Amino acid sequence: MDGDQHILVVDDDDRLRNLLNQYLTENGFRVTVAADAADARAKMGSIAFDLVVLDRMMPGESGLDFAQSLRVTNSVPILMLTAMAESDDRIGGLEAGADDYLTKPYEPRELLLRINNILRRVPAEPDETPTEARLGDVTFDIGREELRRGDEHIALTSTELRLLKLLAERPGAVFAREALMRIVAPGGGTRTVDVQVNRLRQKIEPDPKLPRYLQTVRGQGYILRTD
Repeated sequence: MDGDQHILVVDDDDRLRNLLNQYLTENGFRVTVAADAADARAKMGSIAFDLVVLDRMMPGESGLDFAQSLRVTNSVPILMLTAMAESDDRIGGLEAGADDYLTKPYEPRELLLRINNILRRVPAEPDETPTEARLGDVTFDIGREELRRGDEHIALTSTELRLLKLLAERPGAVFAREALMRIVAPGGGTRTVDVQVNRLRQKIEPDPKLPRYLQTVRGQGYILRTD
């Protein structure tokens, strides 16, 4: 495992937090720990993590609420830990933005396997946020929030702009439909995201029926691939 990969462990249980720190460190990760959501948020303000291991049940802001708020601005992978094993609880965690869900008690080796599986699926963060996305003869200027085909300006609705900007800032990253829903269509459903994706494809794809750039990742969500 790449020793540069940095994991944030968020759990109010001192004993479990320390055990996770020791186990993940022994398996080649850099680890930072946080006792609650506020502590985690403060540390994420200055450190870019590759994955968050998050306890669902914490005093104050719960892990579920923290995951939901985190997904508004951050696509870092989340592995949620909980003693709540009912199917509705697991679904709730995934809907909140978790990439995977592991119930307590668990085997440490299973935790490690799930972490490695998530990290293999997620592209590494770019060193810098790109300034533009080239999509064939279409160019999206991220800073100016302008979409153009040559000298022609292509109008975007506010929702289309939010969606395209989010995807363009992390080309090659897969975004879950649920995470996109909370950002581009709060209060709506995942079908709203699908509709917005289809509309955006009409504006950026040479053939919207066979998308080359804004692609569907079956069972996961959407990805923007740039030239």
